[in-house]
Amino acid sequence: MKTTMKNAMLIFITIAASTLTAQTQSIDLAESYIKWVGTKIVPDSHEGTLNFSSGSLTFENNVLTAGEFVVDMTSMACTDLEGSSKKKLEKHLKSDDFFGVASYPEATLTIKEINAQDNGNYSVVGDFTIKGITQSVPFTIKSTADTFVADVTIDRSKHNVRYGSGSFFDNLGNKAISDDFKLTVTLKL
Repeated sequence: MKTTMKNAMLIFITIAASTLTAQTQSIDLAESYIKWVGTKIVPDSHEGTLNFSSGSLTFENNVLTAGEFVVDMTSMACTDLEGSSKKKLEKHLKSDDFFGVASYPEATLTIKEINAQDNGNYSVVGDFTIKGITQSVPFTIKSTADTFVADVTIDRSKHNVRYGSGSFFDNLGNKAISDDFKLTVTLKL
C-alpha cells in the first residue's frame, strides 16, 4: 500500500511540475491580424486583412510548443480597393464562389509540429481548416519579444475554393487566378 501511495504521489508531482512549466498565453486580438494577397496568373493582385476571433500560444520554459487560432472569416476586408469596387470584391470573396463565409464563418489553425531553430525562429507544421477541409502546411515562425510572424502559402484548391482555378477549369486564359494565396500572420501577445 505504501509503495502504491508513493508511486501515486510521484506521478502527481511529475504532472504538477510539467503543468507549472507550460504556460498558455492568449494573443492580443486588437494587435494580431492576417494580411492576405491573392494573384491572377497575369500580373494583377488584391490584398487585404482578416481578424482573429481567438488564439493562444503555449510555451514550455520560454520555448514555443503549441498554438491554436480561430479566424473570423466575416472580417475579410480588401485594402487595395475603395468604394463599390472594394465592396464588390469583398462580397465575391465571401460568397460560395470563394470562401463560403455564410456556411463557414470561421477558419482554424492548429500547430501540430514545432521545432525551435536559431534566433527565436521555429519550423512548424500547422493544420489549416478552411471550408471544413483540413490540410497540413509547413512554414516558419519568426519571433521577437512578444511578436510572432509567419509567412504562409495556402493552396486554395485543396480547400475546395474553385473560382477561376486552373486546377478545376480549362481555358481560363488570363482570367485564371493562382491557386496559391499568401498570408502574413502577425501574432502579438
